[in-house]
Amino acid sequence: MSSTLPGLPNSLNLPAHLSAHKYFLVCTLTVAAWDTLVLSPRTWRLMRTGEWPVLKVLFHFMRVFMPVEFAVVAVAFFDTKWSRNTCDKFYLFEPICTAILLAACSAVHVIRIHAIYERSRAILVLMGSLFAAQVVVTGVACGFYRSVPLLDGQGCIAGPKANWVGVYWVAPTLLYTVSAILALNRSLSSLQAKPLSPWKLMLRDGLNLYGAIWIVNMVNVLFWFIMKPTGDADPIKTIVTSMAAVLTTSMSLRIILGIRGTLSHGGSFALTGSTVPSNSSRATHVISTRSGVPTNSTPHTYTLDDMRSKPEAAWGEVDSKAASNGDDKGFPIDERAVTPPNVGVKVTIDREVGYDSYAK
Repeated sequence: MSSTLPGLPNSLNLPAHLSAHKYFLVCTLTVAAWDTLVLSPRTWRLMRTGEWPVLKVLFHFMRVFMPVEFAVVAVAFFDTKWSRNTCDKFYLFEPICTAILLAACSAVHVIRIHAIYERSRAILVLMGSLFAAQVVVTGVACGFYRSVPLLDGQGCIAGPKANWVGVYWVAPTLLYTVSAILALNRSLSSLQAKPLSPWKLMLRDGLNLYGAIWIVNMVNVLFWFIMKPTGDADPIKTIVTSMAAVLTTSMSLRIILGIRGTLSHGGSFALTGSTVPSNSSRATHVISTRSGVPTNSTPHTYTLDDMRSKPEAAWGEVDSKAASNGDDKGFPIDERAVTPPNVGVKVTIDREVGYDSYAK
């Protein structure tokens, strides 16, 4: 690579694309450091939980592996004392480690999508096939990387030997595309049970996370195949790859943290308890009124979501206070009253028994 300005050392005399690559890697390291710092409290709380399902193991693995990988990559890229011989022995570190990181992220998507579709075998076959294809493609593509021939002092970068090596990123992007479509479809189908605004639906089901992962990987793929390098020493194709890996990891970590309840078997969908599955029991209670005045109105049925504005402890407090004062008027439920037909409030409680959580 020829110098652009005579008299400057190679570490400062950088072509435009190489200089942009270094600046972009600094941004990548900033995002990785910020993400590591911000997620520290939630990581500690997750660490203290007793169970260790697959998603928890993947979370802590990616949490450590991602910043360590790109810290090492940054040292190789910015250290002006790295020789070409050292780089020829090291350049495969980033593509191999990134393939491992992407496999962990994709495993999170496979487990989570399988879970929100009630562990459908068809979904598992689809996502599992895409995951297997990604592992094979990225593993094979690592053998077709090379050390970008930079000058001494300009750093060490891995680049592709041919344009088709971009399938390294096509495979995971295809999996994240299917994952985002399936997550969106599951969320839209839930609107029949509980209508929500698009904003609340997006936040409840983490659709923004799936969308962010898809966008950053699609941009990376387009960048890889559209941008034309000016020569063998031009690293233009790999400018976005580090940022894509960091953001994919960051959003996948938040998908895990967004799961409500236990992480076993990938968690459950947000509205799993709103319908009555085959392995659930239903209890119906009628709360009578004290007035005994018959009405012609149809009794109202309330779900637990409608009763959340009234804390459960408040009922006990009213009962205890009334009992201590000897006043039976304080009881919200008077079992002595005779309820005429069609009078009162009918409360239906759906209780799901999670047989999967018990050892067989």
